Amino acid sequence: MNFSEVNAVKLFHYVIHFVFAIMLLFIALGIMVGVSRLFLNLGSLLMNEDITRQYMRIISEVLTLFILIELSRSLVEYFSEQRLRMTFIVDAGIVFVLREIMIKLFEHKIIPEEIYALSVLVFVLGSLRIGSVMVFQREKVMFDHVQKLQGSGGQEPV
Repeated sequence: MNFSEVNAVKLFHYVIHFVFAIMLLFIALGIMVGVSRLFLNLGSLLMNEDITRQYMRIISEVLTLFILIELSRSLVEYFSEQRLRMTFIVDAGIVFVLREIMIKLFEHKIIPEEIYALSVLVFVLGSLRIGSVMVFQREKVMFDHVQKLQGSGGQEPV
């Protein structure tokens, strides 16, 4: 690698860190605004006659906050490990799909084909989650094994 390639890589990493930091800031602000709105909506829950609709709105907002939290966890993990963990992103996707299913089921605005399609999507996301956890655990075991080998001077422990 020559000097200009090294500078380009450093610039790329700097820009990515900056963009992710801005995204994390906006997600944190969104979470704070969402939590404050959630508490403000509790008052309207007591005053409103359509309590079922209010509960659904509150549940929808809580699930939206879970999505934001999972995305922020993914960004924080990127800052600490310099890589994105698929489990956090898949968790956010699963929560998002389940949120949509719950809202549409409650409003009776879902057709059977949509239920089947969303069920397949949840199955695929769940499979991705399980697979990513298994790969992460395998990588961790391999990393621990390499650490043991390096600690013992490169000889296989007996």
